[in-house]
Amino acid sequence: MACINPDGTLTPSAKVVLSALSSPRILEDVAKSTELPLFRIRSSIREMLEAGLVEQKGGKYAATKVGREKIKE
Repeated sequence: MACINPDGTLTPSAKVVLSALSSPRILEDVAKSTELPLFRIRSSIREMLEAGLVEQKGGKYAATKVGREKIKE
């Protein structure tokens, strides 16, 4: 399931995931806080990593500056 629309905007669930990544977190914590299934979090994170909206450091994930700006759109 795509989290970035063809026009470059984020889907509602992608915004929820990015909002949960305002500070570095492990994926299981993101799944718990957003109440989305872990497989969906993993899929969204992969897509957002490729788009430069999320970064990974030491097993944790956080929204990049670009990702934080996208939440506001």
